Amino acid sequence: MNISYLLIGGNEGDPITQLAIARKMIGASTGEIVQASALYQTAAWGKTDQPDFLNQALKISTPMEPIPLMKALLDIEAGMGRRRQEKYGPRVIDLDMLFFNDAILDTPTLILPHPELQNRRFVLTPLSEIAPDLVHPVLHLTIQQLLAQCPDPLAVKKLTT
Repeated sequence: MNISYLLIGGNEGDPITQLAIARKMIGASTGEIVQASALYQTAAWGKTDQPDFLNQALKISTPMEPIPLMKALLDIEAGMGRRRQEKYGPRVIDLDMLFFNDAILDTPTLILPHPELQNRRFVLTPLSEIAPDLVHPVLHLTIQQLLAQCPDPLAVKKLTT
């Protein structure tokens, strides 16, 4: 089995419900969710005139390889109504693959590890909750170390639900 770390998020409709639906669909179609962070709220990154996002990090165990897993995630997004109309725009659901084992991959459809994760506090904060000692295979730093030096100034608030 392979281990992949995902970040799921959204800011349209009812994000708490949307994330629950996404988790159920991920578990049903890609493999077992082994661990999930709390939900975190943050202001929109990149395009700020939109509602705050809710995000959650997941660790999954999957028999799938990276490209088919990414396709399955995109299919889940499409099935939940995701429309890619505006870069950094609002979305009902966003499913990002952050890591896949120790894979380093650069294809037209998938780059691993996710190329911007070290610059985004809203990614690193929930990921550090479930995998603080995970080592980035390119940067050779742990998630906790990346979070400590993250240049992103946006506050990330843990929800207590």
